[in-house]
Amino acid sequence: MHIGLYFGSFNPIHIGHLIIASYARHTTDLQQVWLVVSPQNPLKPSKSLLNEYDRLHLIHKAIDADPNLKVTDVEFKLSKPSYTVHTLVHLSEKYPQHRFSIIMGSDSFMNLTQWKNYEYILKNHRIYIFKRTGFEIDNKIGADISVMEAPLLDISSTKIREMIKASIPVRYLVPDAVAKEIEDSRYYKG
Repeated sequence: MHIGLYFGSFNPIHIGHLIIASYARHTTDLQQVWLVVSPQNPLKPSKSLLNEYDRLHLIHKAIDADPNLKVTDVEFKLSKPSYTVHTLVHLSEKYPQHRFSIIMGSDSFMNLTQWKNYEYILKNHRIYIFKRTGFEIDNKIGADISVMEAPLLDISSTKIREMIKASIPVRYLVPDAVAKEIEDSRYYKG
């Protein structure tokens, strides 16, 4: 099976993430998309992160009935901070029957050379890129890429967290089940 790995903090998961994951699954040769919850991104501060198990739970709520999407906690069991290359090696060894590709925004692609052992990623994995405003795709590094014209929404997890702290409803920005869980558990209230 050809699986697309969509890495992220998902702090919290929102409709924009789900649109990209679903679009990648239905407009490419990917047979399934796995959302990989990163417990700690080495390029981002972790102080504002909700506990990784709570983020995982919210994603389960978000994709509950979608057989095309799956969430994985694979990085919870690996050393921290999470490096994509370690996750790819681990998954390739654990699931040799699958082929793994990466889904990322053009902003992340432009920073790929800063990633640990990015050469391994380029050599062994296809990259599906969705365009982000202000980040043109320039493939100077010779990656095996496919560009997606995914519909993008101007939503961010940061903005959603700010809204929650300010007691502004986040309905329609996150799936209803996620909004209810955030409210019931008082996530991101400070």
